[in-house]
Amino acid sequence: MLSTKLIQDCIIWACEQEVSAPKPGNVNRIRGGHNMQVDDFIKSAHAIAPALTVENSSVGQRILNAIQATQAVVDCNTNLGIVLLFAPLCLAIERCSHFDQLQNELGLVLKELSIQDAEDCYQAIRLAHAGGLGKVDNQDINDTPTITLLQAMNEAKNRDSIAAQFLNNYNDIFQLGLPKLTDAIICGETVEWATTFAYLCLLSNIPDTLIGRKQGKETAQIVSNKSLSFINKISKSNELKYYSAELNLWDKELKRDAINPGTTADLTATTLLLRAFQQAFSSNRILI
Repeated sequence: MLSTKLIQDCIIWACEQEVSAPKPGNVNRIRGGHNMQVDDFIKSAHAIAPALTVENSSVGQRILNAIQATQAVVDCNTNLGIVLLFAPLCLAIERCSHFDQLQNELGLVLKELSIQDAEDCYQAIRLAHAGGLGKVDNQDINDTPTITLLQAMNEAKNRDSIAAQFLNNYNDIFQLGLPKLTDAIICGETVEWATTFAYLCLLSNIPDTLIGRKQGKETAQIVSNKSLSFINKISKSNELKYYSAELNLWDKELKRDAINPGTTADLTATTLLLRAFQQAFSSNRILI
């Protein structure tokens, strides 16, 4: 079993690495954006780690506590998607004695989600003032849920990739994000560039649903196609850093047009959390 302290270290490491990586369209070490800066994300990472690891707390309680902790240190929505994805994983990892158990235990955690989890989650989402949610006829975020959190995520899965992960047992992250991150590290990329590579792979395969809700599905697909073009270039040179100038230019363009692949950033952060858990089990500490 991983200690609570080590799980918290994994959470902080994953969040810090995600925001440090030069991912186009997202806040990163090179450039802030969307009225947020790197320090907002670092403060948020340290705030949520204890809230996500309170012993004997439910998924919904962890989500609500983490968003309350975030709001105490920043005045913007830095991490709602991250918290939604991290909370079930943090409960599941507490039940594991080795990493290979995690996805199975995660599935059990998701099946156990209750109506109370949905109520806590809805409250957290309202507290975070998340943008681009829109209005729906059934189980709207401004109403009191009458179904479990898993059922609520099923209602939203076609318009939100985070919700979809609850239904596919995080398969996109386990089967796409983590292998691509690992491959890039094995090939010699730094963790920052490996993170960007995993991000581009996720974005090229899964059109960003935050973009889709705010700017439309066509724009989301254009951004995915651009990501795929970078992946194709990398396959010829195997060095993502050689395209840093192009990635930086694209980053500027996306932020200029207020296009934020924020959902993909959340999937990427979760990929990094899996990597951290994997490393923690193998060596009792976080390695690249």
